[in-house]
Amino acid sequence: MLMTPADKAAKLYYGPSSFRVLRPGTHVYCAVTGEAIPLAELRYWSAERQEAYASCEIATRRLLQLDKPGQ
Repeated sequence: MLMTPADKAAKLYYGPSSFRVLRPGTHVYCAVTGEAIPLAELRYWSAERQEAYASCEIATRRLLQLDKPGQ
């Protein structure tokens, strides 16, 4: 199967309230689940960790998990 540029993952720089496209693509991957997230549906990310999340529940769980002492 030949992959077209439209099928590639984008590379983004995540800011506190927006993101910037560094490499064009159609999606990014959730840092927790590995699920492809279409850029038009991307709503949750961590600017500090430069990670995308598929949902608010996943983002909250990840941030609470990583903020525990000893993690």
